[in-house]
Amino acid sequence: MKTGAQLYTVRAYTQNEKDFAYTMKRIAQIGYKTVQISAIGKDIPPERIREICDGEGLEIVLTHSDVNRILYDTDKLIAEHEVMGCPYIGIGSMPDKYRTPEWLSHFAEDFRESAKKIADAGKLLMYHNHNFEFRKLRAEGAAQGDENKRVIEYMMEWFKPEELGFTLDTYWVQAAGGDVCEWIRLLADRIPCVHLKDMAVGEGGAMMAPVMEGNLNFPAILKALESTSCKYMLVEQDVCLTSPFDCLKTSYENLAAAGYC
Repeated sequence: MKTGAQLYTVRAYTQNEKDFAYTMKRIAQIGYKTVQISAIGKDIPPERIREICDGEGLEIVLTHSDVNRILYDTDKLIAEHEVMGCPYIGIGSMPDKYRTPEWLSHFAEDFRESAKKIADAGKLLMYHNHNFEFRKLRAEGAAQGDENKRVIEYMMEWFKPEELGFTLDTYWVQAAGGDVCEWIRLLADRIPCVHLKDMAVGEGGAMMAPVMEGNLNFPAILKALESTSCKYMLVEQDVCLTSPFDCLKTSYENLAAAGYC
């Protein structure tokens, strides 16, 4: 498994080509070898993204792409990922309209063709979870007895592993009240990429923290990942109380000390 950085963490510093290039230099200096492209400036062409990352020795392994492009501009999106040398095309979150019993099945109906087209191109569509995917409901049209099925379980059922992978986010599984190691086991053959994100407790309740600085059982989580399809562990911290670069550095150093960098 390779340890990388999810660039959403440093999104404020990647909105133009100059800032993106400087930020990639800093990411590489920390020690990361892979990155996920997410929330960067829309005017930076894929050719330059690849050139800049190659120059810093950073492999692009995953994106979070606009859902409308996934649905309606699939061929061009695939071509751009070819340029970047990126094998995984990611969905950052399920659009709001699908998050009801009446509309949940429409997600599979709407994304299946794009998922198959991406798979036929030798890539994989990846879905990133938050906590709402662990809500139990009965989707409209579901079989009798599915009243207590979780949203993520429907997704696992409706898409084949070769059509849809999951970017399992450790923080959000915990936030949903799930057992992170158990979900790693359940998704073992469908998680080539994971997001490593810790949960600490502040005065206002749960908060995001650098990896191994919070309360998640990361020794057990990392050990569990060793027996899965995971290739890339991507450090992410959506909200940082200090510099996001310092947070990424702390996470990297903690993972390195544990033998995972």
